[in-house]
Amino acid sequence: MNKKHFETIAIRDQWERSENKEHSVPLYLTSGFVFDDAEEMRASFAEEKQRDLYSRYSNPNTNEFISKMCKLEGAEAGFAFASGMAAVYSTFAALLSSGDHIVSARSVFGATHGLFTKYFPKWNIETSYFGVDDVETVESLIQPNTKFIYCETPTNPGVDVLDMEYLSKIAKKHNILFIVDNCFATPYLQNPIKFGADLVIHSATKLIDGQGRVLGGVTVGSEELIREVYLFSRLTGPSMSPFNAWILSKSLETLAVRADKQCDNALKMAQFLESHPKVKWVKYPFLKSHPQYEVAIKQMRLGGTIVCFEVEGGVEGGKTFFDNIKLCSLSANLGDSRTIVTHPASTTHAKLSDEDKEAVGIFPGTVRCSLGLEHIEDVIEDIEQALAKI
Repeated sequence: MNKKHFETIAIRDQWERSENKEHSVPLYLTSGFVFDDAEEMRASFAEEKQRDLYSRYSNPNTNEFISKMCKLEGAEAGFAFASGMAAVYSTFAALLSSGDHIVSARSVFGATHGLFTKYFPKWNIETSYFGVDDVETVESLIQPNTKFIYCETPTNPGVDVLDMEYLSKIAKKHNILFIVDNCFATPYLQNPIKFGADLVIHSATKLIDGQGRVLGGVTVGSEELIREVYLFSRLTGPSMSPFNAWILSKSLETLAVRADKQCDNALKMAQFLESHPKVKWVKYPFLKSHPQYEVAIKQMRLGGTIVCFEVEGGVEGGKTFFDNIKLCSLSANLGDSRTIVTHPASTTHAKLSDEDKEAVGIFPGTVRCSLGLEHIEDVIEDIEQALAKI
């Protein structure tokens, strides 16, 4: 029987059962694997025979998680990492050489921005940025040494939406790669490969885990490109642990039902905030007021679990809001079963200059709200009482 639907693949695509006939895939907490004889060992390391050799390279648990992610994203191959940033860095490092150039959306995660501005220039790798509102400038930024176009969509924290089909056409025209961070959407809400992405990166720590338990990252794409990522990662060792892979593979089984509820909560929260007098503006991809609403409904199945808004009163307004939160969690994480409110200007994007913050829509009173699985009326009540204190 063909497994056609997301939920069925996420639940039923399991690694082969052992002789114990377990219903749930067991944990393979082993650092290495044994060989029957010298020839099998030689052939395995010569890659004439594909099998598990050492858990830094592969393990049944990480293999299952990667296999599921590839099927859910429509990719040929993948590699799993210890964290989302390990996936970002290792993917870039595997494909870049000294003298290369990157074209990136300006709205990227603070740590990714740090790679582009602090570390890559040390290796003679430069980055040119384009704004989410001026994607028509992308082509003018491409140089002879440009290696790829990179973006997050929706962006962190402003939930802006980039037109992946448009960007992929430019990348193909210039024979460069198009890489997408799909963390905010997950493979349940959108599939960048369908819109022309060559590689897709996830921080599995967020919605894929969904309960704030483990760290993880994954990159999926074509066999050819993932081969380079694999070889780099095999040498440098940023791989995911078998235990975390086991947790994340099980988490994928509930991703659809969790995301459905969280997206519904997020839309209701956005609609509530849109008419609140203490809120200057609110952004959510499936609000018709969102500047990229038409692109969002083309690319995404639902609007995601993140709402971004700005409270009145600037720094003091934001401080008052956060200090009066009672139910929601104050944390820098997102994608949890618990609703989280974050102040990007002082946490996730604190190392950006004030000018760079404003360029990506981060202001002193900006709030990133990651909706959880609580009853939405209780969450709205908490947000409302904190806003009333401003």
